[in-house]
Amino acid sequence: MSLIPYALARPILFKMDPEHAHELTLDALARTQNTVLDRLYRQPFVSDPVSLAGLQFPNRVGLAAGLDKNARCIDALGAMGFGFVEVGTVTPKAQPGNPKPRMFRLPQAQGLINRLGFNNEGLDAFIANVRKAHFRQQDRLLGLNIGKNAATPIEQATDDYLIALAGVYPHADYLTVNISSPNTKNLRALQSDEALDGLLGALKTRQAELAQAHGRHVPMFLKIAPDLDETQVGVIAATLKKHGMEGVIATNTTLARDAVTGLQHAEEAGGLSGAPVFESSNRVIAQLRAHLGAGFPIIGVGGILSGHDAIEKIRAGADVVQLYSGLIYKGPELVTEVASALQQMKR
Repeated sequence: MSLIPYALARPILFKMDPEHAHELTLDALARTQNTVLDRLYRQPFVSDPVSLAGLQFPNRVGLAAGLDKNARCIDALGAMGFGFVEVGTVTPKAQPGNPKPRMFRLPQAQGLINRLGFNNEGLDAFIANVRKAHFRQQDRLLGLNIGKNAATPIEQATDDYLIALAGVYPHADYLTVNISSPNTKNLRALQSDEALDGLLGALKTRQAELAQAHGRHVPMFLKIAPDLDETQVGVIAATLKKHGMEGVIATNTTLARDAVTGLQHAEEAGGLSGAPVFESSNRVIAQLRAHLGAGFPIIGVGGILSGHDAIEKIRAGADVVQLYSGLIYKGPELVTEVASALQQMKR
């Protein structure tokens, strides 16, 4: 167990601007990882192995992309008990993201709104940080999440994804193609039938070339939005199967505000995460499972704030789950709670 309960730290952090608190926390994690000070947040590891997409996941709880965009804190996050950690989204070139303020808490709803916009230090810095981490040497899995630069026209988006794919491929256990952030203009248009078909076709061709060059196959997942109707989900599912994608991550943040109407900051632009996205995420997961059938890997993410929430994700059709906003509201103890609940769940 961590030496300092998160319940003591949270009130201090929640008095700060959300993005400042976020960066302060990441700085502290980066400085203390792989030192005795990681006992401040270290959690017991719950072993619950599961085979998925040709990989052995040490347990069924991972960290979602977005929290550690520059891959600075992989080992610190691993110390919290995650079986797999996903970092990014990284773009080929460094970019500052959208203007501040761009992150807002909705504590009454246990939600967050962000319009960060893939702010990151670029591919070279990202890879340098990944190479420093010891996480994969501990038989944990590392996912690397890739996106396109905001300045790249949507018609040339595939070029950015191919550059990022080639850069991160040697350093990943799995790759995630992020086409579902609402904070990069027109990005979600890549979820449409023709655009997605072209993108995945190009990526799978390049993946095969990289697998031959590096002597190992790295599975590739697609991350999709919760703001899709069943017809759109069906098209995406068919395209995933057509191109032999290894899995799907459902879901990213939502543009919907039904669950937070009237709350302070509810009308801020950006993607809403946390508890308010739980139901829509589960709906998309269930629809994906219905279209994809048994055996197709689904990573479920969106609104998990308890072990019970994680179980509901699995029952909806997910194989493993990821946390992000729940970690901000509940702290590292949530990782152990969720991992233990899934370990004890009847399969």
